[in-house]
Amino acid sequence: MDNVIDLQFLHGYYEPTLLILYEPVRTFSGRIAVRQDTCAMVAISLNIQQRVHPIIWSVSNLPFDCYQAVPVKKPLGGTLIMAVNSLIYLNQSIPPYGVSLNSLADTSTNFPLRPQDGVKISLEGAQVAFLSADRLVISLKSGELYVLSLFADSMRSVRGFHFDKAAASVLTSCVCMCEDNYLFLGSRLGNSLLLRFTEKEPETIKSLDDGEINIEDNDNEEPPAKKAKQDFLGDWMASDVLDIKDPEELEVYGSETHTSIQITSYIFEVCDSLLNIGPCGNISMGEPAFLSEEFAHNQNPDVELVTTSGYGKNGALCVLQRSIRPQVVTTFELPGCEDMWTVIGSLNNDEQVKSETEGSHAFLILSQEDSTMVLQTGQEINEVDQSGFSTQGSTVFAGNLGANRYIVQVTQMGVRLLQGIEQIQHMPIDLGCPIVHASCADPYVILLSEDGQVMLLTLREVRGTAKLHAQTANLLFRPQIEALCAYRDVSGIFTTQLPESAEDEQTEEEHNVEEPSIIGNIDNEDDLLYGDAPAFQMPTPSHPKTDGTTKKIPWWQKHLQEIKPTYWLLVYRDSGTLEIYSLPDLRLSYLIRNFGYGQYMLHDSMESTTLQSAPINETLNPELQVREVLMVALGHHGNRPMLLVRLDSELQIYQAYKYPKGHLKLRFKKLDHGIIPGHLSRKPKEEDVPVNANETRICMMRYFSNIAGYNGVFICSDYPHWIFLTGRGELRTHPMGIDGSVTSFAAFNNINCPQGFLYFNRKEELRICVLPTHLSYDAPWPVRKVPLRCTPHFVTYHLESKTYCVITSTSEPLKSYYRFNGEDKEFTEEDRPERFLYPSQEQFCIVLFSPVSWETIPNTKIELDQWEHVTCLKNVSLAYEGTRSGLKGYIVLGTNYNYGEDITSRGRILIFDIIEVVPEPGQPLTKNRFKQIYAKEQKGPITAITQVSGFLVTAVGQKIYIWQLKDNDLVGIAFIDTQIYIHQMLSIKSLILIADVYKSISLLRFQEKCRTLSLVSRDFRPAEVYTIEYLIDNTNLGFLIADGESNLALFMYQPESRESLGGQKLIRKADFHLGQKINTFFRIKCRVTDVASDKKHFSDADKKHVTMYASLDGSLGYVLPVPEKTYRRLLMLQNVLVTHICHIAGLNPKAYRTYKSYVRNQGNPARGIIDGDLVWRYLSLPNNEKADVAKKIGTRVQEIIEDITEIDRQTAHF
Repeated sequence: MDNVIDLQFLHGYYEPTLLILYEPVRTFSGRIAVRQDTCAMVAISLNIQQRVHPIIWSVSNLPFDCYQAVPVKKPLGGTLIMAVNSLIYLNQSIPPYGVSLNSLADTSTNFPLRPQDGVKISLEGAQVAFLSADRLVISLKSGELYVLSLFADSMRSVRGFHFDKAAASVLTSCVCMCEDNYLFLGSRLGNSLLLRFTEKEPETIKSLDDGEINIEDNDNEEPPAKKAKQDFLGDWMASDVLDIKDPEELEVYGSETHTSIQITSYIFEVCDSLLNIGPCGNISMGEPAFLSEEFAHNQNPDVELVTTSGYGKNGALCVLQRSIRPQVVTTFELPGCEDMWTVIGSLNNDEQVKSETEGSHAFLILSQEDSTMVLQTGQEINEVDQSGFSTQGSTVFAGNLGANRYIVQVTQMGVRLLQGIEQIQHMPIDLGCPIVHASCADPYVILLSEDGQVMLLTLREVRGTAKLHAQTANLLFRPQIEALCAYRDVSGIFTTQLPESAEDEQTEEEHNVEEPSIIGNIDNEDDLLYGDAPAFQMPTPSHPKTDGTTKKIPWWQKHLQEIKPTYWLLVYRDSGTLEIYSLPDLRLSYLIRNFGYGQYMLHDSMESTTLQSAPINETLNPELQVREVLMVALGHHGNRPMLLVRLDSELQIYQAYKYPKGHLKLRFKKLDHGIIPGHLSRKPKEEDVPVNANETRICMMRYFSNIAGYNGVFICSDYPHWIFLTGRGELRTHPMGIDGSVTSFAAFNNINCPQGFLYFNRKEELRICVLPTHLSYDAPWPVRKVPLRCTPHFVTYHLESKTYCVITSTSEPLKSYYRFNGEDKEFTEEDRPERFLYPSQEQFCIVLFSPVSWETIPNTKIELDQWEHVTCLKNVSLAYEGTRSGLKGYIVLGTNYNYGEDITSRGRILIFDIIEVVPEPGQPLTKNRFKQIYAKEQKGPITAITQVSGFLVTAVGQKIYIWQLKDNDLVGIAFIDTQIYIHQMLSIKSLILIADVYKSISLLRFQEKCRTLSLVSRDFRPAEVYTIEYLIDNTNLGFLIADGESNLALFMYQPESRESLGGQKLIRKADFHLGQKINTFFRIKCRVTDVASDKKHFSDADKKHVTMYASLDGSLGYVLPVPEKTYRRLLMLQNVLVTHICHIAGLNPKAYRTYKSYVRNQGNPARGIIDGDLVWRYLSLPNNEKADVAKKIGTRVQEIIEDITEIDRQTAHF
């Protein structure tokens, strides 16, 4: 059996029955005049015991364009065979029923088909899923959603189809039902959507053809104008629904009453979407339009990336940044500040004023070495003179209590409670030594003194007056308590009871099935990784058992219940244990030994061991000493408790999840966060001065509840990071390196700075900022998606005018074509029947985009001729002879007239200058326009463009020409013949690297003196090159190619080596299987200085480039040359990690990353590229494993981490 198209198991048979759709003899659409109806299907019954597999049913002579079999569930049974132009229902022992969906099926098949009235579609590339037993949703390749109803007669055989156009949506790659009434549309070309569908009331069918619902994932954009819908249901709806069928059939199969049909329409609405930036066809670097002037003079220029993504109506430009760039509102110089807090309060107790400033911060408290400054933050910021705040000593902590009505200020010697600026209570606290740390979870405040004593304060309101009540926490005094954190839990995970499962609604036998699965989940980390385990379920209130009549409540209902908050205290001791106490009764509920070692899981040591009565006084290695713990509730309504742990140079993030054993029913799982934090603790000012003994511990991890609508944690350090966890539940970490190290941070919600934030940088400047809201931060990199609603092909940045030139195309049906009549082409108009599907034709145009508003600049759109396709676009620098000399940037594009295979291809070269004109009134962006310099037809298609020493280089057919721009005309200078089809060219100095579609790469050299173009060297092996770029490492030049089999290969020109045959052959020095197709590379210089200190220079980075890529799967990555010593160390690390750690699905990275090729090549894979993703996983190993691995390769943990950090810092662009 040859050429199997599809395999499916059928429903409704006693034994497993496999349906095979295949094509014994191949044909194609150009050959159906001779050979048609080539497909066939067989059903095989699989008898496993006797190992006999009889064929029980077969159908032959199916249309040649069948591509999928969809098994139909009982009661109907059978299968739907989907072909491009027809749809056929087959079932054993009843005659087939098929319909043609357009008039192409009439000529291409002899299979008996009826025309389906009012439908003109093609199922090519369609995706299908069942909504119910007899209804399917079909997503066409153009994005329309149709609901297909199968009509059966009383014998349960299908005797009719009904197509109902429900909506227009994203272009899908897969469709899948999730739960009841939810449909997932997965897309490779646009954002994937989750839709909810509801049945429309039957009586509203008649009004169905008024308008079409458009389901798009519009990021706050207005939907396009509703298109009028073809009135094809009208002719059916006017008469009785039963008349769709042939009356004769109804007489045979029974009375009409049995076969009444209810057509149901559905309404689809978008619930959620998943962002997708792929497929990245072309990427360009540009300058961001909004950069606060404070950052305009940074040493490293600021760049953002713009990539084309999507196709058709899902086409878009994606603007990407790796790091967060705050929008600075204003800056103050305030030297000597060590820490700061913002608190909510009111200056005067007017009710009316309160409502306006609800939740806005009224005071900013700045702590200095021996005093405190209190600023009042309203319309403007001024110092408060007379207030109840303590300003004589430094402040340890300030915050809000009593639902933000009161302010608490903790100093080294006492605590004050205030309402506005009035002091309500002053409580001096003498523990024998100063208070160094405080943590607050309303209504509790916990204080920690320098020698490890803990005190608990509780806010109580009696008859309208508020008082703090103090009690000493009798925790064990030794080992010394180093850090603590109070936590208010609203997730329901911190609980001592197991949740009552939702089994009350289930019958007894289902109950027995449920039981083992929960127990099996105990150690199944994967379930926890992917979140479908009971680990994330909220406890449900138990329902009294009722009769079976009640409807099962929806699964999501239990996530909406209010959960009573519980209060907990986390205490870390210097012996390396973390204890969790319940508040206010301070009962020890959880104990973790060896805390801070970075284990994958943290569990309760009290489950198994008894507490040792004698306290141990051993102290840890200072590198493993935890400096700060922070437990915060992130995510949707705080349902994801996160534990953040800061060591001197490491950050660990754990997430709590449910676990059925122990006193507290939870455990912690380590999350990968990708932050390489550098040094996280404050360095003393001068190296030799001993650290001030009573120095307060400054919190480097700051929780914020609402900055631009996000909640999360800010990490202050040399390399500050934002950590977000939004309602979608993905942990996102974004660096903010633009202002160097950040020493303290506070959220700041103010009338002039809504939902903003404050921070101090290393120059002791206080910046008041907001987060730019045009970017979405719920993505691996902050991103903005600009919908174009047409296919983008190329984008390039024009430096002089600071605009982007974009090539787009829209697709239109084509009713005419050119045919060859012997000597010339003649224009032909076609007239076809109304059910004929016309082919589509791309209409190209070129537009200017402004990065200020991300809209097309008005009046800059240039439509190209019909049939003309743009094949390449470059921003090139050409020497201009004539009125002025020197190089000037031009936009050059090459095109090709695509008339068909009988007519010779010709193309044009178009050269544009972007000029400045007087803008139209009220439209400041219209100051830039295209000016056409040159546009002439050439002897062949223009397939690639570049420049070499001021001359234009174009590939025309198999020839490469070099042109000079003279008086707005191109004058030929040199040419050379090449291989099959050159589609990429890149030049450096006088070298030109060219890529052939099939024959790999060649290197050419242009000698300006004698004006000759010559072949220097080439790769002899065939390779289907997608794109090329240079790899630059000081004096070494490499040629990087990405091929059609998802490999990267690096070639070098080494004429002195033996195997290069005297330099004729390029030598493959390294290769790597990426597993993704790359269509676009670009290069950028390595960073020379460190973000944290401009003094630190990277030794070899000044003449080294990072080669970045964007893949067709929507991923970004880079290739970077590394020094030999680093390479050797990381190579040994990679070899050890291959066997040391668990890989995804148990796959082997070494085998996967080996160069793959269908054609057997002589020679071995060169390897030579280190798998960065694998090596980076070293950072998330537990500390003891890090040491083991380092010992195996004979080096120190510190050296490996320094190598990885240096690579990370050199590539920290965008």
